Amino acid sequence: MARAVWKGAVSFGLVHVPVRLHPATVEHDIRFHQVHRSDGGRIRLRRTCEVCGEEVPLADVARAYEAPDGRVAVLAEEDLERLPVPGEHVAEVLRFVPADQVDPVLLGRAHFVEPEPGAARAYALLRSALAATDRVALVRFALRRRESLGVLRVRGEVVVLQSLAWPDEVQPDGFDVLRADVELRLQELRTAATLVEAMSGDLEPEQLRDEQTEVLRRLVEARLRDPAAPAPGGGGGQDAAEDVVDLLGALQRSVERARAARAGERGEDAGEGSGEDGVGTRESA
Repeated sequence: MARAVWKGAVSFGLVHVPVRLHPATVEHDIRFHQVHRSDGGRIRLRRTCEVCGEEVPLADVARAYEAPDGRVAVLAEEDLERLPVPGEHVAEVLRFVPADQVDPVLLGRAHFVEPEPGAARAYALLRSALAATDRVALVRFALRRRESLGVLRVRGEVVVLQSLAWPDEVQPDGFDVLRADVELRLQELRTAATLVEAMSGDLEPEQLRDEQTEVLRRLVEARLRDPAAPAPGGGGGQDAAEDVVDLLGALQRSVERARAARAGERGEDAGEGSGEDGVGTRESA
């Protein structure tokens, strides 16, 4: 388990649950450095001032906001420390809300909530209350002095704190193209529904792989052994792009492909269990 990134307490009513936050996910991205191509030497970035051209030490670097008209407001650390910030070590529950009222587009990074020694009973009480009422707790907290919203939800035996975007941070979704009238044929709708059924199944995260990162890791390992080694193959890759102007034809081919793949997984004949969905026929003119 990664080290805790926050220590504090969850507060609901008069109940305080001392907890620690641990990152619930970890990125497997391979990090690169910039180097001199000819000799592999690291390229270091330096802070230089555009006005005087001198290199600026970190101690002399301040934060500033540049207005659209070019004016600059330089903020001192003392200014930032005076900002109203909720208790840095308290995640205050604002209210308990139905889980389905949380728009997934608002959800951000997740952290596991670990109870401190001696807080297991209060932690279990909070977890049980959330599970029994099928609600999540809307909380306000500060992480690295940044006021944030989040929700507490139950995942098995652990409570998860997932950050939320502020409502005004969500971009408008009014695309002009969506206002156009679109006419869908009945056969297209039926075949699309058939395709959804043919491709349906349970979510099995353990079967999902980041193939690009795996290939990149093999490439890095090969170059560490031999700088002149050829790049390893990337596996199956994508099929050639198909002409999807004929939407119904593309749907029908997709259904056939999905059924063949599912039959291969089950060791069945791809033609079995096709049902009476009319996939093989076109809508009459």
